[in-house]
This record gives sequence, structure tokens and C-alpha cells, in this order.
Amino acid sequence: MARRHTAAVGATMGGPDLFDSADVAVADREHTRPLAERLRPRTLQEVVGQDQLLGPSGFLRRAIESDRLPSMIFWGPPGTGKTTIARLVAHYTSARFVPFSAVLGGVAEVRAIVAAAESASRMGKRTILFVDEIHRFNKSQQDAFLPHVEAGTVTLIGATTDNPSFALNSALLSRCRVLTLKPLDADALRALLARALEDGERGLAGLPTEVTSDAIERIVREADGDARRALGVLEAAVGVATEKARAEADDPFIEPRVLVDVALLGSLDAELGPRYDRSGEEHYNVISAFIKSLRGSDPDAAIYYLARMLASGEDPRFICRRLVIFAAEDVSNADPHALTLAMSTAQAHEMLGLPESRIPMAQAVAYLACAPKSKASYHALADATATVEASGALDVPLHLRNAPTRLMKDLGYGRDYQDPHAAGGWVAEHYLPSPIAQQTFYHPTRNGAEARIADRLETWRRLREERKP
Repeated sequence: MARRHTAAVGATMGGPDLFDSADVAVADREHTRPLAERLRPRTLQEVVGQDQLLGPSGFLRRAIESDRLPSMIFWGPPGTGKTTIARLVAHYTSARFVPFSAVLGGVAEVRAIVAAAESASRMGKRTILFVDEIHRFNKSQQDAFLPHVEAGTVTLIGATTDNPSFALNSALLSRCRVLTLKPLDADALRALLARALEDGERGLAGLPTEVTSDAIERIVREADGDARRALGVLEAAVGVATEKARAEADDPFIEPRVLVDVALLGSLDAELGPRYDRSGEEHYNVISAFIKSLRGSDPDAAIYYLARMLASGEDPRFICRRLVIFAAEDVSNADPHALTLAMSTAQAHEMLGLPESRIPMAQAVAYLACAPKSKASYHALADATATVEASGALDVPLHLRNAPTRLMKDLGYGRDYQDPHAAGGWVAEHYLPSPIAQQTFYHPTRNGAEARIADRLETWRRLREERKP
């Protein structure tokens, strides 16, 4: 895929291709640097993936060609090329590239950068200010960029793994173009790993290394779209395999053949697992998919997302709380047992802890997904709340008020109240305040056990309507 993409880029432009002719300054070639850093692309052709931005019709490619770069926010998961692309953009536009970390720097450093940018601007040189992890700045710190972005003193490129809608203030966001970088697909990762193994200058081709196809596929799968992660695992695996081969070699003066296979990868403590951030975007994406799968009555998808969260270290109490909420909000009286089961699941986790509590969690998830659904109670509360807000504190009908004193009895408190128990369990009484006496809030569905509630309620409401207040 990467090679096809490179060919397409070169074929669409007449005459000398600015991407082909460009030559980014040669990076430090010392092999003590991490493999991912050594293989950082020097030209846009070397960037794998992100065709939606850098392909023939990609916004960023067209912006570079026309030399009309707006301030931008690169939003995407780790290892998708945010920093690399920002550096290349600066090179192709002949702008000063000033990297800045929101973790290490502050507003004072921003002012110094802006002062230098103003001096460069007077000499006809533009400045691209690249702010890594821009979401780490609070909203007031982000305001420090606004006047300089508006004046064009700097072209801001911010990088974030968090959703810009929540991480950036609206004023800054309105002045920047948000570009979404996607996780690298399997073909892009395979091409990247192949480049690492074939490149003798910056990669691993100088080592007598063999990496099996099964090992490549496992690295691709567990990298989860993260190029830096894929290269890091490959480099670690080659390092371990090399040490192992040397230790087992008969002749210490002959470089042994190094083999990286699935068994060796399995022995690495690389802490690989699905990409998931308990406080970031992926957290909200997965929990949203989890709830929607439950609501859509798909136990397979719901249990899959449960497994995703558990494998990635999500707090089990958070999962249990969501199950309790779902049982009351989305299942409700269509299956009154659902709430009991959800509460029991939360208690089971407190008693058992992980890993055993995963079993009752899976039971509850499967049950809730397959249960009949009703949001009638939830909507009833929402409608009643809106009525309270609109009509205020209406007087409670006199016949419903307690009358513990002679005065209250004389004022009519509790007069004509009919006790349902004395009448066999139900009476045609009105309980709402008179201005809203005919209003209904709870509209049960015909799903599950709630259908029986709907039948009873239909009869009661008809009889109550016949007895006007």
C-alpha cells in the first residue's frame, strides 16, 4: 500500500515534483538512537498511511502545493505521524520549525518564541510553531496563542491525542483546521516493518536477522495502528534474539544468525495490549460502543467491548456502575429483574475482585443485552421534571395532605381521602395537583413484563378519567 501511494503522489504532478526533489536534512545515523527515530520519514513519500491528508486530493497536500497553510490541529492516536508530518510541512514550505512541548513549557516560553517569530517575519521567514500535546495547556494558556495566530506571526500546528472538542477552547479551535490522523492499517504497518528490515542505513538490514511472517503478523496485530509501537517491538525482539543467539553460539567470533519468531515475541515483556486510554478519547469511544451494543440487543458485541475494557485495565467498578445505570434506564420495567442482577454483579465484584468477577460481569452483560428494553421510566422522569420546571411548586391536593392537628383537619387536610387498602387495593382517585390532573408521564411499552403493567395502567387511567376531580 505504501509503495502504491508513493507512485500515485509522483504521477499526479507535472514537471519536477516538489515532493520528489525535496531533501530533508539528514538525521543522526547513530544506531544508538531508537529505530522509530532513525526511520522517521525524511520525505512525504516515506510517510505510510494518512492518504486522506497526503494523497492526490488530500487537504494537506493541496495546502502545501499552493503554499497556503492555515493553523492546524493534528488529532490522532499515538504513532500516527503527527510530529513527523509537522516537521515535513515546515520543510516543504521553507518555514522555521519550532518544536514546543506543552508538558515542559509554559506561556513565558511561548512569548519568547513569538518574539523570535516576529523578527524572522521581518526578514521574510515564516515560523511554524509545533505544540506537542497541546491539550496539556489549560484554557487560559491556550489563549496566549490567539493574537499571534490571528496576526499570522506564527502558523500553529498542535498535536493531540484527545478530542479537540473537549481539549481545546472554542476560540482557538475556531482559528484552526482540525485534521484527523488515522491509526495505520495492517498494510501500512507491514510496509513499515519491511522497510526497517531492508534499510541498511537506518534500519536493521546490517544484522543477520530473520523475522518470520507469523512474527510480523503478530507485531502488526498488537501494534494496533501505532507505527512507533510496531518498530519498538521489532527492535526489542531483534535485540533479545541477538543476545540469545550470541549466548548460544559456538564461535564467539562469528556473528550468529538471529531468528525472531512468535515464540520469542511471546516471551517479551513488551506490555502489549489493545490501544486504550482510561481518561482519553478511546475510553469514551469504547464505553459508548459498549452501551449501544447492550441497547441494540447484541450480546456478542457487548461482551467484546467488555473484554476490551477489562484487557486494557478499565476500572471494573466503572463497568459495574454502567451496568446498574443501563438496567434501570434502558431495561427498566420490561424486565424488573435486570436491576437486581446488575446490583448483584457490582456486589460480586466487591466480594471476588478480578479476575473472578469477570464471570458475573459477562453474565450480566449477556442478560442485559438479551433483555427486553424500555426507557419509559426514564422518559417519565424527564417529562415530569420539565413540568415541575414549567409550572413550579403546585399545591398538593388537600385530600392527600396529612392532618395531625385539629386546625389542619378543620382546614380540610385529608378530607375525603380514600384508602386503596380499605377498598380492595385500588380506588379511582386523583393524586396530581388540579392544574395538571389529566397529565400523564409514564407510558409503558409492550415489551416484556412492562406489557402487563401497560394493561393494568390502561384500565386504571380509564376508570380514573371517569371520575372527574
